[in-house]
Amino acid sequence: MKRRPIIAGNWKMNLNLKEAINLAETIVKGSLDIEDRDIIIFPPFTYLYPMNHVINSSGIFLGAQNMYWEITGAFTGEISGIMLKDVGCTHVILGHSERRTIFHESDEEIANKIKTAIEIGLYPILCVGENLEQRKIGKTFEIITHQLNSSLKYMLDSKHMPPSFIIAYEPIWAIGTGHTATPDQAQEVHIFIRNWIKKEFGDKIANSVRILYGGSVKPENIKELMAEEDIDGVLVGGASLKADSFLKIIRF
Repeated sequence: MKRRPIIAGNWKMNLNLKEAINLAETIVKGSLDIEDRDIIIFPPFTYLYPMNHVINSSGIFLGAQNMYWEITGAFTGEISGIMLKDVGCTHVILGHSERRTIFHESDEEIANKIKTAIEIGLYPILCVGENLEQRKIGKTFEIITHQLNSSLKYMLDSKHMPPSFIIAYEPIWAIGTGHTATPDQAQEVHIFIRNWIKKEFGDKIANSVRILYGGSVKPENIKELMAEEDIDGVLVGGASLKADSFLKIIRF
């Protein structure tokens, strides 16, 4: 089954508003003729509303880098999924390694966020991945399995995974380090994830769910990564902050 590729740019905590608008405008102009893949940008929260106006009618999707699992309430400093939808978001990144390691988000919290996102109509992108020590001692698949079992608890309980669900494999040792998993290393984990989905939810869902790779993705390695059968797209960090490099990745 041919899955539609996704090229997603996670801007993290970067850029000022003027820079963000210029970047989005250049991406829009440079990708107007692209119709065979999905493009998603993930700006900081404060830029979501103006970004929605910049990308309006362009075919580019807008996503947020995180959300809280409650819809409303006394949760100072948090952003709800309903608020994200209200400013035009269709997607949200959940369980990113920086949220897990720096902000100590638990699998239980991530599971709650995924449950809420799906209930309100957002498309979550669940991030999973191992650190360097875990890879060195051969625990990659054990860590990935634990993250999938815990973060997707509610899907496992209901025995239902939406075919539109997205998973991103982001080896922590390759995020922002300049080190990239080789295409073979990435494919090995991607097929492991797809087989896990097949075991838990069946062949049809496993063949529909898109699995992205993230970790020092650059114009120089995009073609080789995307040539792998089970790599359905990429979640790009630093290279998405410059229009020329991101457009080269989009046009792989």
